[in-house]
Amino acid sequence: MPNLVANRIQDVPKSFIREILKVAADPEIISFAGGLPNPKFFPVQEIKKATAKVLEASGQEILQYSTTEGYLPLRKYISQRYQQQGIEVTAEEVLITNGSQQGLDLIARTFLNEGDKVIIEKPGYLGAIQAFSIYQPQFYPIELQEDGIDISSLKKVIAKNDIKMFYGVPNFQNPSGITYSKDKRKKIAEILKGNNVIFVEDDPYGDLRFSGNHLPSMKKYLDQNLALLGSFSKIVAPGFRLGWVCLPKDKLDKVLVAKQAADLHSNYFTQRVLYQYLLDNDLDQHLEGIKTAYKEQKNTMVAMIKKYFPDGIGFTNPTGGMFLWVTLPQEISSLELFELAIKEKVAFVPGDPFYIDEKGKNTFRLNYSNVDQANIKKGIKRLAGVLKKIF
Repeated sequence: MPNLVANRIQDVPKSFIREILKVAADPEIISFAGGLPNPKFFPVQEIKKATAKVLEASGQEILQYSTTEGYLPLRKYISQRYQQQGIEVTAEEVLITNGSQQGLDLIARTFLNEGDKVIIEKPGYLGAIQAFSIYQPQFYPIELQEDGIDISSLKKVIAKNDIKMFYGVPNFQNPSGITYSKDKRKKIAEILKGNNVIFVEDDPYGDLRFSGNHLPSMKKYLDQNLALLGSFSKIVAPGFRLGWVCLPKDKLDKVLVAKQAADLHSNYFTQRVLYQYLLDNDLDQHLEGIKTAYKEQKNTMVAMIKKYFPDGIGFTNPTGGMFLWVTLPQEISSLELFELAIKEKVAFVPGDPFYIDEKGKNTFRLNYSNVDQANIKKGIKRLAGVLKKIF
């Protein structure tokens, strides 16, 4: 019988993290696996009030179809927040999407042909690898250093190849937690400007900085060839599935066509509820509570790792976001460690899925945002006990 499945989907794996979350669903397991915001900070009552308010004022309207671009006042709100940061984005350059994951798919669908060459970080965000893989590009992974991507490797890759796109997460990168320095951002922009490369800046964690100074978006240094993605999932409610893409108007018009073909428009009802919530509440005050908690949880995790993990293990110490990255000695497999850890009722994400070239066998990701301090202490002790058995 002929294979009815399209070639483009044949070799795209299931989301490894989604599969792990099924294993970690056991309530007895302390899970550092998911990239989940802490539900303690979901503004349930405020959203309840916003929902009642928009239903009362505009019930029939908000249950109707809407425009592909998204609710204009919400797009203006996003634009104004960028402008407060010194980043010039107009509402006409904003497209509301079903989370930033759809933004990745739409960008790949619009700009990538089969065989196009794409730079990604090493390790890289699994969701982007999965979204882009459907369009069958050729990936060029470049190592991350403590302050961002390896510039010398970037220069060599671009000099030797006709690169079409560079996907990066400059703020509190997933999975590593690494943030690009200001100097690295400038150097990347200088290299890309002369080579007509699209830089896709995925920034779902930018509002979650809990230490250090704010760093400018890559849009400050690049403009025409930059796609900027953001999300309300990490700062308001992931269940809304609302994010956005910012692009110059001529390029956004092409992405708009791709979205029309995909789903006509993002959920209009939740756009209206979200906008009412943002109108009636202070988002920055809301964020302060999240950042304070995440900082405490991250500090607890780092302190426990320092205290209980065996010597010879490296780890990142993020200044924001939701993850840190652990590097084991070369001979130790994080997949084998995962199997042992599950038996001890603790879970994490092994590093393999974050690599194109399968060179992450001794690494793993830990999430600290969705685990309280008591369980962080308990879970890291359990994990340390497993590590000591195999060292």
